[in-house]
Amino acid sequence: MSTTARTAALELFAHHRETLDRAVQAIAERGYWSPYLESLKQYPEESVKGAQSAFESQLNRHFSLVGPQSVGRAGSERSPYGFDLGVTYDRYDADALLGRMQQALPAWRDAGPAARVGTCLEILQRLNALSPTLAHAVMHTSGQAYMMAFQAGGPHAQDRGLEALAYAWRAMSEVPEAACWIKPQGKQEPLVLDKRWHIVPRGLSLVIACSTFPTWNTYPGLFASLATGNPVLVKAHPGAILPVAMSVKVAQDVLGELGFDPALVSLVVDTPDAPVSQHLALDPRVRLVDFTGSNAFGNWLEANATQAQVFTEKAGINTVIIDSVRDVKAVARNLAFSLSLYSGQMCTTTQVIYVPRGGIRNGEEYLSFEEVGQTLAGAVRSFLADNERACAVIGAIQSEATAQRIQACRELGEVLLDSEAREHPQFPGARIHTPLLLKVDAADRAAYAEERFGPIAFVIATDDTEHSLRLAAEVIGEKGALTLGIYSTDEAVLDRAEQLSMEVAVALSVNFDGGIFVNQSAAFSDFHASGGNAAANASITDGAFVARRFVTVQSRRHAVP
Repeated sequence: MSTTARTAALELFAHHRETLDRAVQAIAERGYWSPYLESLKQYPEESVKGAQSAFESQLNRHFSLVGPQSVGRAGSERSPYGFDLGVTYDRYDADALLGRMQQALPAWRDAGPAARVGTCLEILQRLNALSPTLAHAVMHTSGQAYMMAFQAGGPHAQDRGLEALAYAWRAMSEVPEAACWIKPQGKQEPLVLDKRWHIVPRGLSLVIACSTFPTWNTYPGLFASLATGNPVLVKAHPGAILPVAMSVKVAQDVLGELGFDPALVSLVVDTPDAPVSQHLALDPRVRLVDFTGSNAFGNWLEANATQAQVFTEKAGINTVIIDSVRDVKAVARNLAFSLSLYSGQMCTTTQVIYVPRGGIRNGEEYLSFEEVGQTLAGAVRSFLADNERACAVIGAIQSEATAQRIQACRELGEVLLDSEAREHPQFPGARIHTPLLLKVDAADRAAYAEERFGPIAFVIATDDTEHSLRLAAEVIGEKGALTLGIYSTDEAVLDRAEQLSMEVAVALSVNFDGGIFVNQSAAFSDFHASGGNAAANASITDGAFVARRFVTVQSRRHAVP
């Protein structure tokens, strides 16, 4: 290991120490805190104004990164807003790439926790400065509207990366580097040992990125692994490579400037016809796997990548239960935003809404089941009435398969609100669809008890609130969920929902009818997924998400008198 590289990295650690200490404080207090600004107005004017041209300068060209000799190129990204990106990326021989990263591991391990964390903090700071440009790449691969792409793909993603660093630093700091062990022996001389402990990475880390949140879902695993000493391969989704490639380049730039091998963080690309994730995940050198995506592949990874620690976030049946409300219009407006945001393509978006078929109490009046459904449908319709405003919220559908799913799901129930195709004012070729809202009976479990990814939601008629709670417990218990919402003016019902949330290990939101929404998740405060049900086997971010990425190895010797 280069002493110069370690020294330079330690200088970065000292430079960013205040941010790190505040992040460690934040994960303990769980209040609001973020070092990364979420308003474009707070970024340098030239950075914001030049962001689009900086993004466009990367289109229709080759994106170069550090790696072994290229064996080909790949790249066929198409913006959900209707144009080809035209960017190509190097493909590498898997054995050559893994071999190079394996060779780079000892120097990175021996640099020590502080040097590694300092390097990661610098990477995050540079990513933050890149946020306005990165947002365009996120927008035109994921389909998120620009402001959401900026916030979720930039500062909010960076928050999650820093959160992982805070947990990593705290976990590694709990292990002292050395100690003198003295055991009294009565009249005899005490036993004296000098003991040392080493933080040892598990091996290579594979982070399998998703298409809808290519940075937000990637940074936690990337930074948790890198900080704990593990080189990281980031396998981009074929439809959303550019924001991942830009992130990898920032990491490689920092590592190279310090004197480490830039390939400690490397990009892997493939095509839908020739995927490489399975092959990489089974390589014995890969000891950590992070995955966000389908149940089928997540379950396969858990069952087959047995040489690795596998962290998965998959699909679930996110649920809302309506028992009684004080103001149904406020509730409907809140849910309308949740159902519309990014066209339901968030892993936290509500899919099923249980309502008693006999209706609910709304303040001092009663509303029938039909009135509740129509109020909700009307709120969505009203919220999206202005097309320009609607497009700024719903964004575009990332995948054609999702758009096709909307059409197929119309047959699953009675249409309360049909999905409409919209034309974007700036991008005429954009793939844009408003939410589809369906009414079904509780008996129709085949319709609503499967994830229907996209802007598709079900209003389900149940016998009563107890039936709603029981159904929610059964479906979430079987399929998992990331979010559960409850609306009730009855404290006994709220207590029962709190118990339910613990029974099925899902995050609970109570009576949200203002500016906070069930599908939002705040770093340093909200645990994203619990790791306790079928929707995810890990939480972003808690101690377990980080601590399993390294082991502690000790050495002992007799103390020299």
